[in-house]
Amino acid sequence: MRYTCIHRRRTQHSVRMMCRLLKVSRSGYYDWNTRDESAHDRRERELVRLIRQLHLQSNGVYGARKIQRDLLELGEPCGRHKVARIMREAGLKGCPKRRFRRYADSPAQYPVATNLLKQDFSANQINQRWASDITFIGTRQGWLYLAVVMDLYSRRIIGWSMNRRISRHLVVDAMVMALGQRDTPALHHSDRGVQYTSDDFRKRIVRAKRRKQMCSIT
Repeated sequence: MRYTCIHRRRTQHSVRMMCRLLKVSRSGYYDWNTRDESAHDRRERELVRLIRQLHLQSNGVYGARKIQRDLLELGEPCGRHKVARIMREAGLKGCPKRRFRRYADSPAQYPVATNLLKQDFSANQINQRWASDITFIGTRQGWLYLAVVMDLYSRRIIGWSMNRRISRHLVVDAMVMALGQRDTPALHHSDRGVQYTSDDFRKRIVRAKRRKQMCSIT
């Protein structure tokens, strides 16, 4: 039970610290961790992977209820309380849309730019077109989210950032790295996720005097 507790929380806390507090050896934990997985553990690991993928595809918006619905559509039945528990242990939170009253003379909450790229990811020269996106990577220490900025001409990653949480800081840090290496491109392309429509990211774009184009993930 102690090893299971450590394993479930290894992405939130140091394994060394938890082993010390629970009075077990690190070597014993790692030996337990490398044994053959039980059917239950394999099922749990696959659910964690699917839940992270669905949460990422929703741009960090979906909570346990909608994640559970998508799991059912994929033929993976799972109770809502279990989904909520896995999301909590993985540091995943939903971000529901806020309800607000818009008055007649108030502007739209977020102006949406026209999709000038239109699925044409080619470029004729360097710094002509950039594209940004987020993915996730599994490691021995847990899951990490990776945000990248790519020059579509050279296909080179010119900015990146990794974090255990999917937030606006993830994409802002990747863009800061890209801006530190390259001149402003003619066009920047990203999706409409809450990270890329956040005020912090938009301010970074405005400061760089760049045109931000948005489209849905395909």
